[in-house]
Amino acid sequence: MRLSELLRETQCIRMVLPKEEVDIRGINMDSRLVKDGDVFIAVRGTQTDGHQYISTAEEKGAVAIVCEKIPEKQSPNVAYITFPNAQDVVGKLATSFYGNPSQKLKLVGVTGTNGKTTIATLLYELFRKMGHRCGLLSTVCNYIDGTPYPSTHTTPDAISLNRLLAQMVEAGCEYAFMEVSSHALAQQRVGGLEFAGGIFTNLTRDHMDFHENMENYLKAKKSFFDNLPRNAFAITNLDDKNGPVMVQNCHADIRSYSTRTLCDFRARLLETHLDGMLLEFNNREFATLLTGRFNISNLLAIYGAAVELGKEPEEVLRILSTLKPVSGRFETLHSPEGFSAIVDYAHTPDAIKNVLGTVNDVLRGKGNIITIIGAGGNRDKGKRPIMAVEAAKGSQRVILTSDNPRNEDPQEIINDMLAGLDSEQRKRTIAIVDRKEAIRTACAFAQKGDVIVVAGKGHENYQEVQGVKHHFDDKEVLKEILNQ
Repeated sequence: MRLSELLRETQCIRMVLPKEEVDIRGINMDSRLVKDGDVFIAVRGTQTDGHQYISTAEEKGAVAIVCEKIPEKQSPNVAYITFPNAQDVVGKLATSFYGNPSQKLKLVGVTGTNGKTTIATLLYELFRKMGHRCGLLSTVCNYIDGTPYPSTHTTPDAISLNRLLAQMVEAGCEYAFMEVSSHALAQQRVGGLEFAGGIFTNLTRDHMDFHENMENYLKAKKSFFDNLPRNAFAITNLDDKNGPVMVQNCHADIRSYSTRTLCDFRARLLETHLDGMLLEFNNREFATLLTGRFNISNLLAIYGAAVELGKEPEEVLRILSTLKPVSGRFETLHSPEGFSAIVDYAHTPDAIKNVLGTVNDVLRGKGNIITIIGAGGNRDKGKRPIMAVEAAKGSQRVILTSDNPRNEDPQEIINDMLAGLDSEQRKRTIAIVDRKEAIRTACAFAQKGDVIVVAGKGHENYQEVQGVKHHFDDKEVLKEILNQ
């Protein structure tokens, strides 16, 4: 590709070009990955400034540098292009380099605090069962027509994202479903992509270490819907107070879902169990293997998106009834002693409240809930005491333990959580730093009819301690203890 083609959709401040037209072979933000013929984009990140690595990129063969400030020492064979904010153009450049892949399939984005993984993953599985080739970009794993690719972020960086979408197009995918994180929106990672539709789940406290306040968090999410094209659809959750706010300035075709008010896609709960529910969607009855009022909302969003993409409602519900919960999302295990254990990724106050509310709805006082919960290190400290309070409100017993302490002292994280509890709640709470021992203790406490909720890690198969990831899987540990 010619450099002039790559820059066609952008407006730079200044260019310093060699005498001959520059041919581009690749595009990169990481100087360590630069190869001969690449464009290197010098982004000022939260941890490092890409401008410090311009000379390294040039030594590795970069033929063009996209930056905010041209270095004093310049190579005569390298092109230099400046923008006010290099990060803002990464998405556009990546989209151009990979041939605008989002225009060649129907891309649906899901954003919100909770529910993104379940909605995106089950849409992917739904459409594959309908006979379509599809792609998935999610927290758990990325998939291209059934082939897994490891996931490191909820939403990849703009270059990786476009590369994956281009591979989906090459594999013949007709649809792609992706989680769109607030970080990705704030950092313009989805800039340049063309979405066929967007879904809003809910908005509750999370990522305050990055956004600083809820207003910034909301603005990041809302920007996704502000930028949807007119020929797209936007589906919003009216059960969340921020649902109408998200689509205030949206030019797309707006649809809504709810379990409580008039809307386009409405549900009613008929029966609920730990292993499933009987529901009514728009006057059509169907059973699902998913459990919980929050999953009713997730299923409504999936149903609505499929209908907006042209699928018959009856066929959508028939296949939805066969789909299993996503890994680490309200996964239920049963013990020989008659108690149950649920593994869930819930790591925000609202998610904890929803999971425990679901279990209480099922038990109706006929069993105790034992909740195992921690909080991530080097993240929003303000939510720690709130999470502990929600755990105590919804459980008869709480065990505070390690999650991913990262570079923090696990005991200090637990102390932050304990600070939110009153004297009565503390009497029902114990702290066990070792997560495996916490799970073992919960199993020792549990009696027939009780439910253990292991919250926070879900699908994750590691614990990060002092920057090192150690293998740890809540489901594996539970199965090992239950089988003893």
